Amino acid sequence: MSERRTRRQAALAAANETPTKSDAPRDIGENGDAHVSAATPKTAAGPAENIFLFWPNLIGYFRIVLAIASLYYMPLHPRTCSLLYSISCLLDALDGYAARHFNQSTRFGAVLDMVTDRCTTSCLLVFLSSAFPRWAIVFQGLISLDFASHYIHMYATLAMGGSAESHKNVDKSRSWLLNLYYTNKTVLFITCALNELFFIALYLLSFSSPLLSPQLLQTVGEPKAAAAIQNGAQVNSSIISQLFTNPYSAAALEMARANKMDSTWPWILAGVSAPVMIIKNVLNIVQLVKASKWLAEGDVEARRIAALAKAKKG
Repeated sequence: MSERRTRRQAALAAANETPTKSDAPRDIGENGDAHVSAATPKTAAGPAENIFLFWPNLIGYFRIVLAIASLYYMPLHPRTCSLLYSISCLLDALDGYAARHFNQSTRFGAVLDMVTDRCTTSCLLVFLSSAFPRWAIVFQGLISLDFASHYIHMYATLAMGGSAESHKNVDKSRSWLLNLYYTNKTVLFITCALNELFFIALYLLSFSSPLLSPQLLQTVGEPKAAAAIQNGAQVNSSIISQLFTNPYSAAALEMARANKMDSTWPWILAGVSAPVMIIKNVLNIVQLVKASKWLAEGDVEARRIAALAKAKKG
């Protein structure tokens, strides 16, 4: 009787025993490192990391701030807008370097980087659509191609390659061109930089070239300008208003008209970067087609397996 009671007490003790950290279930992460699963108590997990405060992601947030500031100045201040926009684009290379240097590569950071790139470029193309209405359908097509290509490519990578697979891991057998584009950092940087440079050059030409923007030949008479400034002027001596002037005021409009730009350098930049811009959009088409075919291959295989399973049941 006492022996049976002892066994029962031992079984109860084993059932109520709290699992230690070594006994906790573990999963294998994308880098091959084991990590404690979500079912593990918080006390058994290691120190939590704040992914949102990683250096690459902080750089990404700063890029967004610069992009928003460039949009603020885009309608009437081409020099300020171009400077802010260019810095935001160049920081795209810095966040990748920071991710490798600090070993802080994350899926959130990759998505943040891609979304920032797509949004900033599309915002600039929207402005170009209004600056060159006759070519609006071309800019709208470029926006659609850019978003569709990257979305389908990202989705195909996750669906077919797994959640741990990076969208930059493109096998040569699938596309040697995309493999070169994504794996060679020099090719990737030059292609993206010159693609953005072409659209920045077009943006500057909308303020400097009467050939592309005939409205630049129109002048505003001094009496009319003075009256507009008089009616729209706002006196505000605060520090904030001095740092962030209103780009929509009548005074800013007259300043933009009076301070016309020379179109020589924008034309040169557009001519140099135009071939790369074309190559970049060819890559978008290739990426769209290859990703679509990859998804179709998965659908065919899934339907084949489902048909075999149905035949066995029948």
